[in-house]
Amino acid sequence: MSRAGRTFLLWLLAMLAGAAIVWNSRFSADMSFFLPAHPSAEQQVLVDQLKEGAVARLLMVSIGGGESAQRAALSRELRGRLAKLPAFVSVQNGEAGSEAADRDFLFRHRYLLSPAVSPERFTEEGLRRAVGNSIDLLASPAGMLLKPLLTRDPTGELVEQLAGLNAGAQPNSRDGVWASRDGERAMLLVQTAALGSDTDGQEAALNTIRQQFAASAQAVGLAEAKLQLSGPGLFAVNSRATIKDEVARLSLISTFAIVAVLLFTYRSFRLLGLGLLPVVSGTLAGVVAVSLLFGTVYGITVGFGAALIGESVDYGIYYFVQSGRNGLAAWRARFWPTVRLGVLTSVCGFGALLFSGFPGLAQLGLYALSGVIAAAAVTRFVLPPLTGEQIGMRDLAPLGRRLAAASQALHVLRWPVLALAIGAAAVLVTQRDQLWNPELSALSPVSPADQAVDMALRADISAPDSRYLVVIHGATREAALQAAEKTGAQLDRLVAQGLIAGYDSPARFLPSQATQEQRRASLPAADDLRRKLQAALVDSPLAANKLEAFIADVDNARQAPTINRDALAGSSLALAVDALLLNHPAGWSGLLPLRTGPQAIDSAQLRAALAGSGALFIDMKGEFDKLYNDYLHEAMLLALGGVLAITVLLALTLRSPRRLAALLLPLVLAVVIVIAGLHLLGERLHLLHLISMLLIVAVGSNYALFFDRTERHRPLDPETLASMLIANLTTAIGFGTLALSEVPVLQAVGMTVGPGAILALLFAAIFVPRETAA
Repeated sequence: MSRAGRTFLLWLLAMLAGAAIVWNSRFSADMSFFLPAHPSAEQQVLVDQLKEGAVARLLMVSIGGGESAQRAALSRELRGRLAKLPAFVSVQNGEAGSEAADRDFLFRHRYLLSPAVSPERFTEEGLRRAVGNSIDLLASPAGMLLKPLLTRDPTGELVEQLAGLNAGAQPNSRDGVWASRDGERAMLLVQTAALGSDTDGQEAALNTIRQQFAASAQAVGLAEAKLQLSGPGLFAVNSRATIKDEVARLSLISTFAIVAVLLFTYRSFRLLGLGLLPVVSGTLAGVVAVSLLFGTVYGITVGFGAALIGESVDYGIYYFVQSGRNGLAAWRARFWPTVRLGVLTSVCGFGALLFSGFPGLAQLGLYALSGVIAAAAVTRFVLPPLTGEQIGMRDLAPLGRRLAAASQALHVLRWPVLALAIGAAAVLVTQRDQLWNPELSALSPVSPADQAVDMALRADISAPDSRYLVVIHGATREAALQAAEKTGAQLDRLVAQGLIAGYDSPARFLPSQATQEQRRASLPAADDLRRKLQAALVDSPLAANKLEAFIADVDNARQAPTINRDALAGSSLALAVDALLLNHPAGWSGLLPLRTGPQAIDSAQLRAALAGSGALFIDMKGEFDKLYNDYLHEAMLLALGGVLAITVLLALTLRSPRRLAALLLPLVLAVVIVIAGLHLLGERLHLLHLISMLLIVAVGSNYALFFDRTERHRPLDPETLASMLIANLTTAIGFGTLALSEVPVLQAVGMTVGPGAILALLFAAIFVPRETAA
């Protein structure tokens, strides 16, 4: 077998092995891309909520069209269908039957669930006061609920429970079901069995809801009914679909554009095919490396990798064009060292991202690093045997000579470019406070339309504001519930002081076993209770002899078993407990969302009040902002580290401060002008813009090196100039295509690196030493 045959066979085997790994790789488009690998205690709450929390499994459903009664009928029909399916843990629409079932449960177990039950409540004085309060309530709006139950619940335990459970805002109701604030839509709240991190499961649940909605609409005869969905699961599914579509679309666009450029350049399908080998190798190597190291490949990483096509193809262009006239040996001796140094600068730039504590950034770095190395290695060791001595490259010298003449003319732009850069730098300095987007949402792939729908539905269903949380931990569910009760006692004092308006707690829906036992122990025996009632109700309009049903219920409660989570199954109480009580490998966490009043919560004062309790106070918005700031701070350090590594590498190689300054100047100017231009166009910078600045330096250094690495007093030959222009064009296409993306992080890379690569080449030509360009 010939050397070319052996080389191609080895390359093919490597590609097949890589393809097998990719085939079995797991691809994801969830929010893990934006989450830290080693979160703080506060950030861990965010991670748990996004991945496993019940909130991440909630879907809001809106039904529009028709009359109110028709929408209500459709809401009941849909709830009935969904509630029977194992894909859904809970389906709530506020209909009277479900609320009645919840009240029946609360009533049956009122003596174990009511926070008012204590030994003092069942003394003579306690009974007198509790029964008197119940009688007074008969004249209030709550009297309609209490009157039929007065003889069974004279102490008002059901009212005590409902007062605590319904402290927050409640959805509007029309025709017996939840409705929007304007009454024009029926509302449902659905909890899926699939975790929030299970995007496939969420997609299946969404499809099921749509199918059952269509069947329900047909069943009730409301053909014009309109379904609207929102929630974290919908965001994840839509984001994944968007990223998939964007990656496929942008890869197709950039591939066709680059292929067109290469065909125009090579005029040979043979060279075109060979020139794409580094691209295929780099792309596959990037996915394989990420899959093996991280286990999961994020969709955004693959999208970013689509831009790598533009740089990977550069190496083949350099080889074909530069060795076409000079021969392979001359190319290896004269040009390969420059290409190799350019590869190393890219490695330094991309490699800096490997040290990120955020998996998304680390994946981008590893993908690009592996792809560049693989593409360069294939160019150096695979292409020469396959092309042979006679490459058959068409003569590009005429193009190169025109470029050389243009390069000479560009020198007059040195001072204007410097003036432009100074002006751009002044803009960045004077408007530095307006440069950066302070919101993590700037990185979110969720569309503005989806965000608007979500806000509207949350308002319609009166979803609580969960910005402020108190988090407790326990080794077991029981320990977590006891911790929630202990912290709740402290929060009760804060409510009394007016520091917070109120709070929710899993212990309100499911008290700890210890608390239930204490409440049961507070209940007197039948004869003792009968005696106390006789004394307590001497002057009461309610006669003690009419309360035998009450005495029997208390006696039954003394014998009944305590309530566990399984007893709540099928009720809205289960939904609340699951949303506020999380199980994870390290144990259990309880969430106690705080409600704010007219004044904002004083975080410092609240933390001081909870000091020493073991409870963790979290401002969710503050943590998201801190997470974003951590991203930005780390990205700045990584970018500076990457630039420093590139500078050190070039300094050690060039061994000349003057040459080093001349090489870095075009890159710095390109970065400053591009960033100022984006700002003036109204673009607020975020994390990926910062990373893109590093990429401009890493990619642009390749062009500056060719101008520097030529022999002193000898101009670049026309073929080299032509290869640089074509390589720059493919790089600009590869990265610039991302500017068409609807995904903000990909769009930022395209808008920054695409123009930056072009300016890096242009400025390198403008500031090349005269004796080299002449």
